[in-house]
Amino acid sequence: MKENKILISGGSGFIGSNLALKLISFGYNVTVLDNLSEQIHGENPSKTSPLYQSIKGKVKFIKGSVSSRADWVKVIDGQDAIIHLAAETGTGQSMYEIEQYNQVNIIGTSILWDILVNQKHLIKKVIVASSRAIYGEGKYKCINHGIVFSLSRKEVDMSKGDFNVKCPFCNENVKLLPTTEDSKIHPTSIYGFTKQAQEEMSMIVGKSINLPVVALRYQNVYGPGQSLSNPYTGILSIFSTRIRNENEISIFEDGKESRDFVYIDDVVDATILALENQDANFESFNVGTGERIDVLSVATTLRDEYKSSVDIKITGNYRLGDIRDNYADISKIKSILGFQPKISFKEGISHFVDWVKTQEIAQDNYQQSITLMKEKGLYK
Repeated sequence: MKENKILISGGSGFIGSNLALKLISFGYNVTVLDNLSEQIHGENPSKTSPLYQSIKGKVKFIKGSVSSRADWVKVIDGQDAIIHLAAETGTGQSMYEIEQYNQVNIIGTSILWDILVNQKHLIKKVIVASSRAIYGEGKYKCINHGIVFSLSRKEVDMSKGDFNVKCPFCNENVKLLPTTEDSKIHPTSIYGFTKQAQEEMSMIVGKSINLPVVALRYQNVYGPGQSLSNPYTGILSIFSTRIRNENEISIFEDGKESRDFVYIDDVVDATILALENQDANFESFNVGTGERIDVLSVATTLRDEYKSSVDIKITGNYRLGDIRDNYADISKIKSILGFQPKISFKEGISHFVDWVKTQEIAQDNYQQSITLMKEKGLYK
């Protein structure tokens, strides 16, 4: 697109700050709306947030909330496009901070679209950060029923140590397949539900007023700059902080649960492709690597990278709302936008660890988060 004034909501966050810097290097004029959440940025972002520090003075920064109509009106004026990243994130936390997740993720997005429908503006494109969480469990194949999309795993099975995904028709174990964009949308967490609502709301309203929308279903994004103190998102960060504090790594279930880990630079590249390519309009895309890595492999790789001897314990515990597996089929974004992930997990995790070693050792808040989930009956 020829327009160059870009508003990034949540632009001080992990993805947002990296995206802002890349857009600036391409000649874009970037405005950021961000509330500088303490959970991500610490008590004094000017000193405690490398993410905020990285963009300070390089973007037009507005401290504000996407839950505030006045803040949206203030920052939309004069912009050409919006990249809407601001959201509460974290599957586990979403299961008990329900009002907060809905207020920020759904109501905040509805305020944006209400303004775009009812007030004059120059916006020509909106990119919405969706999530792999909207799929719930991914795509599977049953020996009896072919392609299936399984429901949430039953607590009665998991309490016995059976963490496998079952066919919803015959209850047999099923084989994991890469998840395509036309797969069933059936989130198993409040977080996933709010991301589904964001995406579908944006597509419905955008089409109704012919304002192009692109939804990017990010997989598990990681890399330098990721918060090392937030105990709710990013297992690489959580595990790294545990290791550096010489604390045991506790792994849920049997350690075989897996995700598609995609490096931050690749996510930024995919987002800019979606911004600049008109063929992306009104489409949803998986943004990942198309490869699955299990959690035990992540833990052992990190421990080796840090040359640590901390214990890795497979606990058999589980969180309600968690999925077993999900990895992306990325053939659509490859064919339409020419996206190709460049950073392998081996290379990416090495870059990530090198960066972590340059940071102060963060306070390990993981155990407190588990205690809180136990109190809510969400951790078993």
